[in-house]
Amino acid sequence: MKKSYIFGIVIIAAAIMMIVSTAGDASSYVTFNDAHDMALDGNNTKIHVVGELKKSAEGEIVGLNPSEDKLSFTFMMVDENGMEQEVFYNEPMPADFKRSEQVVVIGSFQKGTFIADKILMKCPSKYQEETVI
Repeated sequence: MKKSYIFGIVIIAAAIMMIVSTAGDASSYVTFNDAHDMALDGNNTKIHVVGELKKSAEGEIVGLNPSEDKLSFTFMMVDENGMEQEVFYNEPMPADFKRSEQVVVIGSFQKGTFIADKILMKCPSKYQEETVI
C-alpha cells in the first residue's frame, strides 16, 4: 500500500473519532418538566435549562443558600414555563451571579434536585442606557 493511502486513512479515522467524541457532548435545551421526565425514563444525559433566579416582588433573590464552607450552593430557578426548581451547584458561587439577567444550567436531575455541572450567565450589559425617571 502506498504511504499516501495510509496517511489518508489515518486522517479520515481521526476525523471520524473527533465527530463521534463531540456528538457525545452535545446536549439539548429543555424545561424542568422535560428534564424531570427524562430522568424518570432513565435518561441521564446532560441538558441545558434556561431561566432566571427566583425573585420576590421587591426584586430580591429568593432561595439562594450558600454552604457553610462557601464551596457549593443551592438556588431557586424559574424556567421559561414558570416552573420553579431547586438547583445544586458543587462549585463556589460565580462572580456577579446575583446580578445575572438570565441563567443557563447544564446538568441533570438526581433524586428530585437538578444537579448543575456548569452555569452560564447573561449579565446586564454595561453598555445599556439607564432609563432616567
